[in-house]
Amino acid sequence: MSVTLTRDRRAERYAATRREILDAAWELVRAEGLAALAMRNLGARVGMRAQSLYVYFPSKYAIYDAMFGESNVELLRHITALPPTADPVEGMRLRSKTFLDFCVEDPVRYQLLFQRTIPGFEPSPETYEPALRLLEESRAALRACGITSARAFDAWIALTAGLAAQQNSNEPGGDRWVRLAAELSDMYFEHYRPATSRRET
Repeated sequence: MSVTLTRDRRAERYAATRREILDAAWELVRAEGLAALAMRNLGARVGMRAQSLYVYFPSKYAIYDAMFGESNVELLRHITALPPTADPVEGMRLRSKTFLDFCVEDPVRYQLLFQRTIPGFEPSPETYEPALRLLEESRAALRACGITSARAFDAWIALTAGLAAQQNSNEPGGDRWVRLAAELSDMYFEHYRPATSRRET
């Protein structure tokens, strides 16, 4: 006996409207900056009154949170989709390049993820969870290189995040800082990687 599934058209319309609102929010902040997100302007972009937006998002911070969450998911997807490498150090270089490319291709998204540019906004545990997964994956990838200390992990984060920050702050759209990634990664591994691990590869 076959079972016919009934579509929940109301839920589909609700999800589609949320998506439309988020897409319009991204367009607005990319054109005018993160701080420019105002419910009245956002409502005008989607043909709704500002009050109607609250049916889909309880606050402006909830919109930021949804944008934060989907950006973290996208970054995690980019990293976890990388092909495996025989050399774990080469794998870390590839992760670094992928992370930097992601950061510099959309400076506004980068600001939302990595800079506290919105007063009072704190991401929810749910939307922050992919970022924690990414950190754990990075720790595991460094352990595969023979690097286990917390200090070395902090140094790797400072190295990659620092290059992204310098690029977006001082030369958005360019590559002056990100093209240093390979050279600085070599210096990092020379300093932090145990000599025994270096001899094995």
